[in-house]
Amino acid sequence: MEFGLKGKRAIVMAASRGLGYASALGLAREGCHLVICSRDRARIEAAADTIRKETGAKVKALVADVSSGSEAKRLVDTAVAEYGGLEIVVHNAGGPPAGETLAMTDEQWQKAFEQNLLSFTRIVQAAAPEMKKAGYGRVLTIASSSIKQPIPNLALSNALRAGVWGIAKTLSRELASQGILVNVIAPGRIDTERIAELDQANAQKSGKALDEVRKASVASIPLGRLGRPEELANLVVFLASQAGSYITGQAITVDGAAGNAL
Repeated sequence: MEFGLKGKRAIVMAASRGLGYASALGLAREGCHLVICSRDRARIEAAADTIRKETGAKVKALVADVSSGSEAKRLVDTAVAEYGGLEIVVHNAGGPPAGETLAMTDEQWQKAFEQNLLSFTRIVQAAAPEMKKAGYGRVLTIASSSIKQPIPNLALSNALRAGVWGIAKTLSRELASQGILVNVIAPGRIDTERIAELDQANAQKSGKALDEVRKASVASIPLGRLGRPEELANLVVFLASQAGSYITGQAITVDGAAGNAL
């Protein structure tokens, strides 16, 4: 299938590892010019070098904290300065810490709000005018399967990711007339460092061995395995492309049928 992404300009946030990195690599393989960011300078520069070597794509690496109000505009300004415009944004942010609702502090709630929800509204606000100029817009946010079915011991993620889904649905209708499509990708258990961290947190909370927790989790997935980051990245590429031109306002789960919500 011809995706029509060659020469498109894209921002991928939190792209030094995991799903963000896989998404950036997938877009680069299709010929996109990238701006990628992370809070860790060494990691994001290493990620950019690897993507360049594997794909030959143009990749600009930035150190950025997506919870900061000024960073969204800096990302967009960089894409415009480097490549002359912007068509695609993949919003991604590190998941908040595990824990039950009443155990979370006000500071943790505020940080999760800034990092996961406000970072989304800010990047869309900064990017939408450039997408309108380009005559092509794709906004994707990598959330969690918790937007369909809350996950135990992830109170912050359950609340804030659901909020992102509500905003994305609203934006999809507000921006459709400008040719900007907005969709949510809701991963289940994909084999990333984040999942390893959550398994460790659940093992500590339950008092069970880490291996036991991981085996039980995999056993709950009808496909019988964790997903691979590139499997989610394939969906990112499709939704960012011309092939996905009539899909907007949707939340698509990538979880091997683990969830049981309609």
